[in-house]
Amino acid sequence: MIWSEVVSQLFGAAATVSADGDFLSGSAVLDGLAMTVVGTTGHAPIGYALALRQAAVVLDTMARHPGRPILLLIDTQGQQLRRHDELLGINRAMAHLGCCIALARRQGHRVIGLVYDQALSGGFITSGLIADACYALPEAEIRVMRIPAMARVTKLPEDRLTALSLTNPVFAPGVENYVRMGGLRGLWGTAEQPDLAAGLRAALADASTADRRADDGLARGGRRMAAAVVRQVLAAA
Repeated sequence: MIWSEVVSQLFGAAATVSADGDFLSGSAVLDGLAMTVVGTTGHAPIGYALALRQAAVVLDTMARHPGRPILLLIDTQGQQLRRHDELLGINRAMAHLGCCIALARRQGHRVIGLVYDQALSGGFITSGLIADACYALPEAEIRVMRIPAMARVTKLPEDRLTALSLTNPVFAPGVENYVRMGGLRGLWGTAEQPDLAAGLRAALADASTADRRADDGLARGGRRMAAAVVRQVLAAA
């Protein structure tokens, strides 16, 4: 689904969101509640400039609209793999974006992520995975790397990794597997939840801002050890 259709289904005519290249920004109103909308489109590679533009919107929202919710619309192929961006400090720019989102959450802004098309690698880590909660459309694509690339990194045969992906969501791409692992709170636009606006409304009404991904992953059978390890680390701190 293209970003304009997503915005239309979420807010109807009560939105002024525009695209400047791969960069999305604007505002919208849901049930009388004003929101900031920021994100990317066109399978955008997140370079230093695009990361800083998104961060600027988050900072501007904190300065001018304290407490206003922020919706992150996510469509990215990951970080920009270009020497130019590496030399200009893409790592620091993406870290800055993540820190701005984390600060907004601490300042009382509800931050909701929605993967409406594609989410890969660092472009997803520094946006949707830092939100209070992240959701996705069922046709979206989420992965860290393809199995052939995973095979090169792990030195394991592709057929072995393919077999593992059938029973272990850690090795498998797809939104359903990220729901099982707790990385996604849920899916919007399904037969059970066809109304995108209703999904956003429910997400905003959820009072919890705690990171419950490890517990969700345990309850859903996708990550069996993470919650126990988190508790052990916190107990030893």
